[in-house]
Amino acid sequence: MKLLEVRNLTVRFPTRRGWIHAVENVDFDLDAGEVLGIVGESGSGKSVTMLAVMGLLPPNAQVSADRLSFDGTDLLALDGRQRRSIMGKQIAMIFQEPVTRLNPCFTVGFQITEMLAAHETGDRAQHRRRAMELLDAVGISAPEARMRAFPHQLSGGMCQRVMIAMAIACQPRLLIADEPSTALDVTIQAQILDLLIDLQRKRGMALALISHDIAVIAETAQRVLVMYAGLVVEEQRSPQIFTGPSHPYTAALLRALPDESIGLPRLPTIPGSVPGALDRPSGCVFGPRCAFADARCRSARPELVQSGVALARCFYPMARPEGDA
Repeated sequence: MKLLEVRNLTVRFPTRRGWIHAVENVDFDLDAGEVLGIVGESGSGKSVTMLAVMGLLPPNAQVSADRLSFDGTDLLALDGRQRRSIMGKQIAMIFQEPVTRLNPCFTVGFQITEMLAAHETGDRAQHRRRAMELLDAVGISAPEARMRAFPHQLSGGMCQRVMIAMAIACQPRLLIADEPSTALDVTIQAQILDLLIDLQRKRGMALALISHDIAVIAETAQRVLVMYAGLVVEEQRSPQIFTGPSHPYTAALLRALPDESIGLPRLPTIPGSVPGALDRPSGCVFGPRCAFADARCRSARPELVQSGVALARCFYPMARPEGDA
């Protein structure tokens, strides 16, 4: 069952030199209980896409879509009060850099109970008990003592667990995790990702996991959306996308994984950088960095079309390995 439907989503911002398109013509669905990975370099439009779903973009952002619906409800047709009744309760988001997202002036317990009071019934004592249950559920020991702690008194990993506790407090049907393991050491990263997947399975939530690390997506996602310069360039199920990518950008990301460089003198990289608002190529946005680009790629922009079992925005999608379905 389609829980989230996005069709032709475009997000742009005004500047002195005209409009900057952060996201263009993005299409995707997310089924109930599914784990969707969204991957791409910084500046690819991953976070902006999901912030548009949440309605958390700044006031100067112009958001348009042919369809932006959650469980059949048109999100763009809702007023502020109606949208707030859904966000945080049925759709929740875990943001990057948890230490800066928690209010330093209030205790952890106050911030969790305040969120519960906004969306749930019950008195203060019930909300406090529920907050301690949530801290315990995300693996924070001595939850009663932690309730009295301020964010600066907790480690980055513990702050991230608090953010997860707040996100799952109202049993959302869709959880959006935006780079949930960024700025954490490797051991804590693995613990946070394991916790998210465990909670997703136990609660039956849909999970949209945003990351610039394709290795993280490989371990968790059932389906992968690859974004580049505000566009979806490939969509394919996992693990097929990792054994047979259709878009040269996806293949380049996979070649840049450390495990792929064993025995090589240097770690492979993608030359150049993601184009900005003022230097976007007239043809394929990945063309200037693509080893396979030709005159057609430089003059026309490809559409996102079916390529075997994948969707790829490329005139010359890559061949799949022999015998790979």
